[in-house]
Amino acid sequence: MGPIRRLVLKVGSSSLTYSTGKLNIEQIEKLVRQMADLHNRGLDVLLVTSGAVGAGLGKLGLDKKRRTMPEKQAAAAIGQGMLLHMYEKIFAEYGVVVGQVLLTREDFADRRRFLNARNTLQALLNFNIVPVINENDTVAVDEIKLGDNDNLAAMVAGLVDADLLILLSDVDGLYDGDPGIPGSRMLGEIYEINEDIESLAKGAGSKVGTGGMVTKIQAARIAMHSGLVTVIARASENDVVRRIVIGEPLGTSFWPSARLVQKKKWIAYGATVCGRIHVDEGAVRALQKGGKSLLPSGITAVYGGFDVGNTISIVDANGKEIARGIVNYCATDVDKIKGCKTSDITAILGHKDYDEVIHRDNLALE
Repeated sequence: MGPIRRLVLKVGSSSLTYSTGKLNIEQIEKLVRQMADLHNRGLDVLLVTSGAVGAGLGKLGLDKKRRTMPEKQAAAAIGQGMLLHMYEKIFAEYGVVVGQVLLTREDFADRRRFLNARNTLQALLNFNIVPVINENDTVAVDEIKLGDNDNLAAMVAGLVDADLLILLSDVDGLYDGDPGIPGSRMLGEIYEINEDIESLAKGAGSKVGTGGMVTKIQAARIAMHSGLVTVIARASENDVVRRIVIGEPLGTSFWPSARLVQKKKWIAYGATVCGRIHVDEGAVRALQKGGKSLLPSGITAVYGGFDVGNTISIVDANGKEIARGIVNYCATDVDKIKGCKTSDITAILGHKDYDEVIHRDNLALE
């Protein structure tokens, strides 16, 4: 691991609250002390924190079972204030100022809002402020929720070009079996997330938070494609953040693949997918090995009512997503020109705005 200049730390609900729903102040103080020390050392530190809903329900004396979305949103309104006040108070003891940033999927899906969020976070860092980031659970519903704060943390890390993403939880890392069964071994390093790795993650994780090990693997994939290192580790491990930053082998480390440029990060992980295009084997080879644009000749089927400028999924003959990209033609027009040569586009549509259905500059491979 090279020198760390900017890190994103995500702390899960199980690490911030007791089973009673009350905040685990001792744990929070330990983590804040480490972050403040790294901040004083000159590192940019961004904190993505869970726990708002749990803290709010605890304050109301309610459990988390069978709560409606409006009840959880109301709890989040209470819990977010509690969490921020706690962080603000403890960070202030070390002379560090924090600023709250609440995000939803729409802040990443819309290109303009995506850039605004990036600029806001950069401005906070320029003022030596530690951003405290959470999903905006008071307004987010299923359609716009990022799903959990693991994915949110990975997207934030890519957004600000971080060097390191640390996902803290109540487990040591990713195991090759059930962590509770003797003989299970923790995996120290992972260079590729394949089906075997994904299968190991299923069923693992805490019952307290919304994200288990599956969502951490999803987050690690986003981070790997954004060119940064991800570490999954236990929050209660002594001095865990400082030890990871100085390179001590703790937890499970996911090493980065090729770094996507900022625009392609947004296409791959931020933008809302509005439809899908199925392509033949020749198109798959041209995209994956040749670095080519997607032409109409390789398209076999079109699904969804997407429009010009929307982001769509490109799928192979087996139904596997191989890329995402911004389309130059609407779904109706793509359906008309699928399988045709670029020279036939004008005759079929009556116009030709582009040779490519998706230009390679607007395409992000999986």
